[in-house]
Amino acid sequence: MERIIVNTGSAVSEILIGAKWESVRELLPESGVAIITDTNVHRIYGSEFPDFPVFQVRAGEASKKMEVVESLAERLIEAGIDRSGFLLGIGGGVVCDIAGFLASIYMRGIRCAYVSTSLLSQVDASTGGKNGVNLGSTKNILGCFRQPEFVICDPVMLKTLPEDEYFSGLAELVKTALIGNEKLFELIENNQERIIKRDSELLSMCISMAVNFKAAVVSADEKESGLRRILNFGHTYGHAIEAYKSFRHGYAIASGMELAASFSMSKGLITSQEYARIISLLKSFRLLRRHDIPDDQISQLLMRDKKKSGSDLYFVYLDGIGKAISDKIQVVEAVDFYRQNKPGN
Repeated sequence: MERIIVNTGSAVSEILIGAKWESVRELLPESGVAIITDTNVHRIYGSEFPDFPVFQVRAGEASKKMEVVESLAERLIEAGIDRSGFLLGIGGGVVCDIAGFLASIYMRGIRCAYVSTSLLSQVDASTGGKNGVNLGSTKNILGCFRQPEFVICDPVMLKTLPEDEYFSGLAELVKTALIGNEKLFELIENNQERIIKRDSELLSMCISMAVNFKAAVVSADEKESGLRRILNFGHTYGHAIEAYKSFRHGYAIASGMELAASFSMSKGLITSQEYARIISLLKSFRLLRRHDIPDDQISQLLMRDKKKSGSDLYFVYLDGIGKAISDKIQVVEAVDFYRQNKPGN
């Protein structure tokens, strides 16, 4: 097991890579705990949960809304959870988002932690303290920063993921490699078959490399005022594609990364050879899907981007494989690039 520390100055969070998920019992208070999970995770692992009240939400992005948070808050009150309470999320990115957001607002804040069950959550969503819910088709527009006390990432749990959910998470692993760790990119590139087969030892190594990078970024810039913006590589276009096409998050982000890599190449930041390697890897995992957002829709979708500031937004480019930069550009430039480079053009 590897222990990675996220220290933002105001909070410390421990990420436990390779720990058995059942060991969560040793880390919880003796009382005052409530568990939030989804129906799929509960069906597979629920019989082994610690003996505390369990509240289930429907699996999937549709549960990330205020109505669900309000309903869960009412159930916490009914269960007698007070200001000394502790909220444990056992699930993927949606569950971690809901649990963290609820923990931050319930009685003005209670303690929380996660058992991360999906690849997307283990490499990205459960680390860093970003929590949020959607408003209509706009992703994570209601949210906060709150660090969990600990996160358990047990790669063995990834074996029970549906195939499309596993590969959706793989897109975020590739993203982390592209923006911060060339050796991780090469490790993924050279071990595609083992990754497809969900080799737990290799995945533990990849998750560790990804989380170590993100922990360093978050520790330096918790509130996304500078460096942390690079974690949004592929997300400007990706969130627009996700909203319009209703793809799983990772598949939408993969298409966003394809466009962002092309944008980077057009700026002379990456070579055509580097671009080809990136696209080849995304295609090898069948992550790229046709999106083709109509010209009159892409502008509206990008105007909802959380990184927008007036008529500008912070766009993340690659500056070679393993390095990223964030630059403020006009929204219209991002819109024009999409219109000129979308599938079919």
